[in-house]
Order: sequence, then structure tokens, then C-alpha cells
Amino acid sequence: MSKRTVKVGLVQNSCSKDLASNLSKAEKGIREAAAKGAQIICLQELFKSLYFCDVEDHDNFKLAESIPGPSTDFFSKLAKELGVVIIASLFEKRAEGLYHNTTAVLDADGSYLGKYRKMHIPDDPGYYEKFYFTPGDLGYKVFKTKFATVGVLICWDQWYPEAARITSLMGAEILFYPTAIGWHKDQDLDTNSEQYQAWQTIQRSHAVANGVPVVSVNRVGMEGDMKFWGGSFLTNAFGRVLYQADHSKEEIYVHELDMENSDRYRTHWPFLRDRRIETYSPILKRFIDED
Repeated sequence: MSKRTVKVGLVQNSCSKDLASNLSKAEKGIREAAAKGAQIICLQELFKSLYFCDVEDHDNFKLAESIPGPSTDFFSKLAKELGVVIIASLFEKRAEGLYHNTTAVLDADGSYLGKYRKMHIPDDPGYYEKFYFTPGDLGYKVFKTKFATVGVLICWDQWYPEAARITSLMGAEILFYPTAIGWHKDQDLDTNSEQYQAWQTIQRSHAVANGVPVVSVNRVGMEGDMKFWGGSFLTNAFGRVLYQADHSKEEIYVHELDMENSDRYRTHWPFLRDRRIETYSPILKRFIDED
């Protein structure tokens, strides 16, 4: 009896001011990953443009589009042609003055399965996302694709174990994280290393705690004062890093995941079995400073 596997593809690209070039590069990466056998292919966060959230500029709202819309139409045709699932991170215009950081999922037959709107929105130097994005209101989402049931979370969501837990409890077999994160160009190497290790470690912990593989796809290259650190990676269902991309180069990588590992790790390390859900209500408080 053959084991169940899924081949996932990571597309780690740099971006430029040329929107058409960024889209063409994403398409090329998807085609290359598909040619290598990928069945589910994930693009980085906001791959269609430079990472515009480093400044607060109203002109950047012109980059947004409806979802479904032109980009989902484009990737729907590509997904159908290649027979692959595409996870595409886009800047969504929901209505006049209402915008979201959103990821759309296209199935292998080209059908639009839906979207996830980023729930956790940062507001830090170089990452002024609250200026642009309304927090997601669709809740956490899973998408039943041809090859696997996938959960999609976005960048800042990576730091929140609650998001990974809920998405996993909804039946996600793989967690995907389109991402845009980097180092300031003048930052020292020790701080760079510490930040990357923290970023990777928290995501590996989501794999361990939930018994599912994690696939994190980051952008790469210099944009203004920011060097996006690449380092896209994927883990097995117990958090072991199976591959880590370069910190400076574009990469297209495909890896075959053993989908039977989740049951093996969950039965040998039964964290889900032993959850004491009746004790967890305090998590709903902002901070536990009252009796």
C-alpha cells in the first residue's frame, strides 16, 4: 500500500517597481516548480509589488484589487493549465476605503476556493501595515484542495500560536505562511541571526504543537533600507527543517512531504489528546491582571 505524499513548491523572489515584471517572475517560478513536480505552490506575501508598507503613502492604495479579480483570474487559468494548487498573496480592495492583506487559493482545476484575510496586523518601523490593512474578519480558514487540506496564515500571524492551533484544529494538514520580513540594512549580524532564529523557531513550534508540516515562503533582496532575509523553509510534522532557502538568492524549491507523519507524531506525542480545553478560558483576556 503506497503512502500518501504531497509535493509542495516554494517561490522565493525579489521584487521591483515593475508590476508586470513581478507577475511574470511569479508565473515563471510557478511553472518551474510545477515542472519539478510541485502540486501545491506558494508565493511570498504581496509578491506583485515592492513591499510598500515601509511608508505611509496614500498613492499605494492604487495597488489594491478586488478578490476575486484580475489576479485570481490569471492564476486560475495557470493553475488549471498546470494542474497545480496556487496560493497567492494579494492586496485586496474590498470597498472604497476598506482594504485587506489577503491570500487567495486556486485549486488544481482552476477553481477559486476562497480567501483568507490577515488577522494580525503589525505597526512597527518599516512595517506600517495598520495604515493600509483592516484586520481580517473571515476568521481562520482551511481550503480543501485536490491534494491536501491546507491552512493559510500570513506573515505577522506567524508569531501567534493561537492562529496555528485554531487552523490546525479546523483540519489543516499543512500550514502555509506567505511572508515579507527582513533586516534593516545597518543592523548588526548578531541581531540579524537572533531575529531569524526566533522567526523560524516560532513556526517550527507550530509544527511540533499541532503535528502538521509548516511551509514558510519569504521574499528576498534589498528594498529601500530593508534587506528581506529570504530563508524560506519547510518542516515535517515534528518541526524538523527539511529545507531552508538562501538568505540572498531567489529560489524555486520543491519537496515531497510524507502526509502520514502527522498521525504518527500525533499518536506518539499526543498533545491534542491531552489538551485541557476546560482550563483555557483565560486566554480570551488581553492580560490576566485581575482575580
